[in-house]
Amino acid sequence: MFENLTGRLGDVLGKLTKRGALTEADVSEVMREVRVALLEADVALPVVKSFIKKVKAKAVGTEVLKSINPGQMVIKVVHDQLVETLGSESQDLNLIAVPPIVYMMVGLQGSGKTTSTAKIAKFLTEKHGKKVMMASLDVRRPAAQEQLKVLGEQTGITTLPIVAGQQPVDIASRSLQSAKLQGFDVILLDTAGRLHVDEQLMAEMKSVHQITAPVSYHPRTLPTKRIE
Repeated sequence: MFENLTGRLGDVLGKLTKRGALTEADVSEVMREVRVALLEADVALPVVKSFIKKVKAKAVGTEVLKSINPGQMVIKVVHDQLVETLGSESQDLNLIAVPPIVYMMVGLQGSGKTTSTAKIAKFLTEKHGKKVMMASLDVRRPAAQEQLKVLGEQTGITTLPIVAGQQPVDIASRSLQSAKLQGFDVILLDTAGRLHVDEQLMAEMKSVHQITAPVSYHPRTLPTKRIE
């Protein structure tokens, strides 16, 4: 998602550098394209509206439009607002908890959860020396479980054996028990892509959360007590 968004924003904002003087109408035109790019990248509408409003308020200021390089100034405004929106400080994964520490990978369909799961697992293994298990709870997308298995084989990360027909809540429960028995430090649960309007999948996610009690990624947040 970020790669596509970066490319799209680069194309849109690149148009500004080719112009000389800018007007408020020019800024509004570019902001419309930025809005579309953000929405196509599945950024929430309220976030997009807030972002565009703040950028326009800063970008149409006299000191920006009347500057020597107004295009570059507008690009800087967009960049600074993106940093503010996303957060300027990185936050580490919370690894201070009683193992096995559980993380749920959740997000929209096609947002790259499965590949991200493998990347995070590899990072935790190589950089933090953690014993990691990955488990696919995605029984809806064809070959999703096989995809994670293949990624596990490629990265040398253990994946929970696939049991045909088993449902997500049961897979989550099995992964927790298996990790405890085998002494794993971290479990990464790769869930099915979902939409917030899909009540069945949201209920499924809540059930998995209740069983596994995944920790918060924020290092200053204490993990919730796991339900045995």
